[in-house]
Amino acid sequence: MAASAHRTAVPRPLLGGAGSPDERIARVLPGLGLRERKKLKTRMTIRAATYRLVGEQGWEATTVEQIAELAEVSPSTVFRYFPTKEDIVLTDEFDPVLEEQLRSRPADEDPLDSLLAVFREGMAAFADSEGEAVVQRTALLLNVPAVRARMTETMAETSRVLIRAVADRSGLPPDDLKLRIFTAAVLGALREALVVWAEGGHERELMDLVDEAFGVLRDGPGMSAPSRA
Repeated sequence: MAASAHRTAVPRPLLGGAGSPDERIARVLPGLGLRERKKLKTRMTIRAATYRLVGEQGWEATTVEQIAELAEVSPSTVFRYFPTKEDIVLTDEFDPVLEEQLRSRPADEDPLDSLLAVFREGMAAFADSEGEAVVQRTALLLNVPAVRARMTETMAETSRVLIRAVADRSGLPPDDLKLRIFTAAVLGALREALVVWAEGGHERELMDLVDEAFGVLRDGPGMSAPSRA
């Protein structure tokens, strides 16, 4: 497929995100130390450069060297923060925050309610800070096979993080089958909510789709068997 087929239009500020990187970081992660803020700012700068270049010339035509030049860092710095080009799109700055928030939820809260609350808060914060990035990420996820393939790998690590956190809260061992199925179902629901959002041109509210996806996990799909003649 030609590179032009993988171009993504530079989107409008869908969910806010006004201000400099420093201001957005302070708004989303106010307790972050100076060292970690600098690292996060570098990651955001690299990602912004990537999205700009991809929007102008397509995914395949965009090289790490070009990204580094636009971000005013060395290619080795890009690879230090992101092992692959796909990771620039897929890596979340706020995964550790989500894990910490999950561990801080009430001990007697339903696990699905805890995860919904944490994901809603985390995704809303990320969308407010990096709304344009969320739009471009999902567009690339739909259009670039390499990004979709890498997402499967990165979700495996996210799954391990969630399994540890939920296991600690529930008292179940991390290798418990029910726990692993539950975690996989939650991540699958989130992934499909993002895909449906992107396929619909980002017209619906993302958090409405997330709520709907979690509702399916809780109540089932609400489908009846076809009648037999």
